[in-house]
Amino acid sequence: MTSWTLHFLAPITLMSVSALVVFTLGVLHLVYTFRGPKLTPRDPELQARMSEVHPVITRQTTMWRAWVGFNASHSMGAILFGLVYGFLANAYPEILFNSPFLLAVGLAMLGGLAVLGKVYWFRIPFRGILISLGCYLAGIATWWWP
Repeated sequence: MTSWTLHFLAPITLMSVSALVVFTLGVLHLVYTFRGPKLTPRDPELQARMSEVHPVITRQTTMWRAWVGFNASHSMGAILFGLVYGFLANAYPEILFNSPFLLAVGLAMLGGLAVLGKVYWFRIPFRGILISLGCYLAGIATWWWP
């Protein structure tokens, strides 16, 4: 392998792993949203009540439908992040790693997910996001400081 290949291999791999982790979490979350009981309340009466009650903002939906929609759109955001950053890392690494805007957006997304994960989620997705964030930062570091 040439030194050029080695220079690119580590940051591309790290950024790809970062994107893959978020993508995987998003796909699992989307599957759990529509299949099985993993994202349903343990109390069946709560789910029934959520299906009857409307949020204050509108009567056009119920809290249960909003819950499902929020979970699905949350999943789609994670999937989109994984696809875009994985694609950029592999197809256009020079653009990704030399764009302060793209790097800042990715960092803001992962940082925001880490905060949400710490405050609102359970340990598996939180740890996954921390791994993704670590790989993201390591990818940037190995690009700029080989």
